Amino acid sequence: MAELLDDPDVAAGRVDAVRTYLAAAGQVPTESIPLRVAASVTHMGLVARTLSPVFALAVMGRPLPPVGLRDLYWQPTLGSMFALSIAEGDLGTCGKNRGLIPPSVLELSELMRSFGVSPRVLRGNIASALNGACTALSSADPSAKASARAVAARALAESVLTDTWRTTVEGRFQRRSCCLIYQAAPDRKGPLCGDCVLLRPIEPA
Repeated sequence: MAELLDDPDVAAGRVDAVRTYLAAAGQVPTESIPLRVAASVTHMGLVARTLSPVFALAVMGRPLPPVGLRDLYWQPTLGSMFALSIAEGDLGTCGKNRGLIPPSVLELSELMRSFGVSPRVLRGNIASALNGACTALSSADPSAKASARAVAARALAESVLTDTWRTTVEGRFQRRSCCLIYQAAPDRKGPLCGDCVLLRPIEPA
C-alpha cells in the first residue's frame, strides 16, 4: 500500500474507480459526482479495511506495533473485503498504553485531504469505521462484545477523534459529520448512513 503514498496516480486511480462505481450505481454521469465525495467514500472504505484487523487484534489482547501503509500489502479490488496482509516479520506485540489508531489511518487521511475532503469529515470517517468494526465484531462473536466496546471506547477517546461523535438520547452512536455519500445519488438525495449527523435524533418521550 506504499504505492498510495509514493505514486499520486495510484491514489487518484482508486478515487476515480470509486467515483465511476458510484456513478454506475446511481445511474448518473460520473462528472456529476463531486471528487471530494468519491474521495471521502474511498477514504471510508480504506480506513475500515485497514483499521478493522488492528482493532480485532487489540480486542484479542494481541496489539500490533504501529502499522503504516508501508507495512501493508493489498490486492486493490473495489469493495471492503479486498485481500490485505502484513509481512510475517512485522508481527509482534506492543504495550497496551499505545494509541489504538494505527498510522495507516492517519496517512490515508492526509492523502485524501489533497482531493478536497475536509479534516472534519475525514476524522468522522475514522470514528464511524471504528464503531462499525466494534459492531461487526460484537455481532460475529457476542462473547467479545464487552472487550470490543472497551477497546472502542479507548480509541474514540483519543485526541484525533475529539468531537467527532456523540451518543444520542436513545443511546445510539452518531458521528458529528457526514461521509457525503448521499450526494452521489441523483439530485443528491441519497439515503443517509445509520450514524450520520444529518439523521434527526429521536427525542425522549
